Formats: sequence, C-alpha cells, structure tokens
Amino acid sequence: MENGDVYNETTEPQAKPPRRPFGCTLRHLWGWRLLTKALQALLSLLAVICEEIVENCINCDGLYFFEFTSCSAFLLSLLILCVYCTDVYETFGEDKVQRV
Repeated sequence: MENGDVYNETTEPQAKPPRRPFGCTLRHLWGWRLLTKALQALLSLLAVICEEIVENCINCDGLYFFEFTSCSAFLLSLLILCVYCTDVYETFGEDKVQRV
C-alpha cells in the first residue's frame, strides 16, 4: 500500500462554500436600509443627469457645487452598496468596514 492510498480512504475533501453570483448577499444590508441606499443612489444619479441637461447659466458656481455634491453622493452610495451587498464585508472584516 502506498501512502496515497491510506490517506484517500480516511480523509474527506474539503467542501467548497456555495458560490453566489458576483458574491452578492443581502445579509448585512436589508429591509428599509437597502431601500434607502438604493433610493439615494437613484436620486443622486438623477441629480447628475438633470445637472448635465443645463446648457447655459449666468452664474455657474452653484451649479458646479451641485454637480460635485450630487456626483460624490452617487459614487459614495454605490460604494456603500458594493461593500455591504458583496463579499467585501466578510473579506475585510466588520471592524475595518466600520472604521472606514
């Protein structure tokens, strides 16, 4: 008997965890919090689109500030959705996610 035969009979292969499509999970963000973050991303995207429709303005300082804040809100809300709704939360750990 070879060493490989002994180990093949007594050890079991490790079961791989089931793969979720794109690593998506709603374990950490669900219910009204998920709805609120999705609505925030949608409304901030709508604000960016509405800002881009404006072709002429006399004093554009406020418009540029609105563009900056709405685009920042959109990107940050997408980041939060990606972190909480994918495997990134488990990869980095709860303490590091909360710290960031």
